[in-house]
Amino acid sequence: MRRISTGLAALMVGLASLLSAPTAGAADVVDVVADAAEPERRRSGLYVPEANPAAYRQAFELARTGQLREAAGILTMAHTPQAVWYGDQTPTQVERQIRDVARDADRHNALPVFALYNVPGRDCSNYSGGGASNTAEYKAWIDAIARGIGSRDSLVVLEPDSLALVPADCGQDDAQGTLTAARYTEVNYAVDKLEPLRGTRVYLDTGHPGWHTVNSIVPRLLKGGVARATGFYTNTSNYQTDDANSWYGKLISSCLAYVDGGGDAADCPNQSWPRANARAWLEENVRVPPSRMKHFVTDSSRNGQGPWTPPPGKYTDPQDWCNPPDRGLGTRPTLRTGDPLHDARLWIKIPGESDGLCLRGTEGPEDPERGMIDPDAGDWFPEQALELVRLANPPILGGG
Repeated sequence: MRRISTGLAALMVGLASLLSAPTAGAADVVDVVADAAEPERRRSGLYVPEANPAAYRQAFELARTGQLREAAGILTMAHTPQAVWYGDQTPTQVERQIRDVARDADRHNALPVFALYNVPGRDCSNYSGGGASNTAEYKAWIDAIARGIGSRDSLVVLEPDSLALVPADCGQDDAQGTLTAARYTEVNYAVDKLEPLRGTRVYLDTGHPGWHTVNSIVPRLLKGGVARATGFYTNTSNYQTDDANSWYGKLISSCLAYVDGGGDAADCPNQSWPRANARAWLEENVRVPPSRMKHFVTDSSRNGQGPWTPPPGKYTDPQDWCNPPDRGLGTRPTLRTGDPLHDARLWIKIPGESDGLCLRGTEGPEDPERGMIDPDAGDWFPEQALELVRLANPPILGGG
């Protein structure tokens, strides 16, 4: 057995010492690992927010039963930089919360990632449904976000699924497309309110490379105001590989540049093209330096094992995006990707939190792939959290 890393050993010693204390509890676990976020923050330049308290409870229970390595893995996952999500708060609440996090990040000289999730008709009223009641309410909410951020640095992941899943896609619009038009108005308003802030960079939704083609998502980005944003993001809460996400991002950015020069998005190569053919097309048609192209960020929080392939013919609706089994944490968040167009790999989805009640076309109530009832969307999912740690790629813990 290789020597266990110093950081893991320290966590294990701290957890073991807690177990000998008769009054030890989850709060004590927090104290043991409170400083663990500092090295991650310094290495990545990204902000480490407060973790879901359920992560500490799970770590303590694992430690209590002697599973110290797994406990350390959960804690390390919880103390890795990840996004802070906002949705459904009142303007007063969200302004205060955003300001508090922005100030804390500023004190640590770290960049916070804010995932804003409050657009009307969010998630087509499915598992993560909710959001503002109307456009006016949403605009007031965005105004509060802007006041909370102020002049501090921030990276804004604007409204996951807002462009990849517009109201017209799920049969919730009228014949005139009223709600879809409102969606574009709302996203544009947020871009125009937040991107001009001194230290803020705004990125727009593309879904993921297993969903929309480049040719279909680029027109939506343009209608959403990407020309006035820093760029776009992909793979939020999904499982596509780093390679697939980076290639998708390059194709979208190149297509946006091509359209900006007078071309038609329908002519752009999409992710299904042979890469050699796509590269040849790009070399011939896109001669714009990266500094003048739209940049992108990707979500690597749960893509360490790539996407899940459901058993053929087993489910009428396999919901491959919904708490798929045997996935792992992916590449750690970083602002240094080695690609001039790729601004960051982030953990946008909070790993360990459920995607919702996954029935996969059955009557339920159990998830037939897991043999249990999945927690509601956003609630802690201990079984999945442990899978993510055990199957992390690269490993979440050194040594072994």
